[in-house]
Amino acid sequence: MTDTVAAPPATGDEPRPGMLAPLRHAPFRFLVAGRTTTMLGNAVAPIALAFAVLDLTGSARDLGLVVGARSLFNVIFILFGGVIADRLPRHLVMVGASVLAGATQATVAVTVLTGTATIPLLLGLSAVNGIAAAVSFPAISAIVPQTVPAAILQQANAINRLAFNSAMIAGSSLGGVLVATAGPGWGLAVDAGTFFLAGLLFALVRIPKTDQPPVLDRPGIFAEMRHGWTAFISRTWLWVVVAGFCVINAALSGSVSVLGPVVADASFGRTTWGLILAVETAGMIAGALVAMRVRVGRLLFYGVLWCLGDVLLVLALGLTSTVLVLLLAGFAVGFALEQFTVAWDTTMQEHVPSDMLARVYSYDMLGSILALPIGQVAAGPLAEHFGTRHTLVGAAAVIAVATIAMLFSRDVRQLRHAV
Repeated sequence: MTDTVAAPPATGDEPRPGMLAPLRHAPFRFLVAGRTTTMLGNAVAPIALAFAVLDLTGSARDLGLVVGARSLFNVIFILFGGVIADRLPRHLVMVGASVLAGATQATVAVTVLTGTATIPLLLGLSAVNGIAAAVSFPAISAIVPQTVPAAILQQANAINRLAFNSAMIAGSSLGGVLVATAGPGWGLAVDAGTFFLAGLLFALVRIPKTDQPPVLDRPGIFAEMRHGWTAFISRTWLWVVVAGFCVINAALSGSVSVLGPVVADASFGRTTWGLILAVETAGMIAGALVAMRVRVGRLLFYGVLWCLGDVLLVLALGLTSTVLVLLLAGFAVGFALEQFTVAWDTTMQEHVPSDMLARVYSYDMLGSILALPIGQVAAGPLAEHFGTRHTLVGAAAVIAVATIAMLFSRDVRQLRHAV
């Protein structure tokens, strides 16, 4: 394994940067504002889209196909997104992707509101939205080290998570209320508006120019993909965790995106499902506040250990319909997820060179979401064959096994926190 280390490992004796230090930097402020705006609408969108499909056909299989189409095209185009983000100004890439995503969501909203939506149409629009996400994800993740000094990256990542998770609380609650009162179409319209506003905010991000060669002087797209692959595969800790999350995310997405709404419709209701997702996000906020202050030498090991908490909500959905239990499980999962996410982003940004970061992020994202379409599409048929509850319990067991497998890696356990 080869790593590019920015600084000696932390000893715990260094002065702790102020929690809000990243907000002194204007590019970071606009970046956070744009991501937060996007997440406000995106928290509404999964709830609205799920119940729009269920209202249209009542089929968990159709819901899995629509959700899976977005993930499939995200997988297909994510590597191109990484190359684009390493070639072009990342904030402009984010602007273009936001406009495209806003246009697709606006079209979905219009078709749902006018009663002209069909499953083939929703499949096509979901695919285009997946392409927009594939272009934006590597750029949004890789641009953070360009907006703040290296010494406050952990705080910047925590603030990023804190801000848009706060927006997710409002969005999830709003999504449940909108679906239950006004209908799914209005939730999708809100999502479209947030994408357009986010594009404007991303346009205001100003970062220093790099010494990268002009696009015409650089290797071809596929050559740059190969360079990104070399940087990715040479870091054992990186590919081990990504492989683990390939399995975990498939199980989580099928359980929460597809089977969660099915359980909600059969028991505690749509508004309560929105509340459960909002409480999960509250757990993320609490988790980000804690992660901001964590000072451990093995930050990656710390983060992966918390992934065992991902089991809780899926297992609870499989075992009970008691709302209090589901709310507590949702909060605990959110808290655990945030410990991992802040640790992971900080580790990636510390140990991967800046000019390769978007491409490496694209491989990270590809591996992490590779099985999403399989998990989402398979959730419905598995639930029909084995029963929804049994399928959820099985998914929880898969998540636990994948997490333990990551912890067996020596590189995951021993990689040092660089700053």
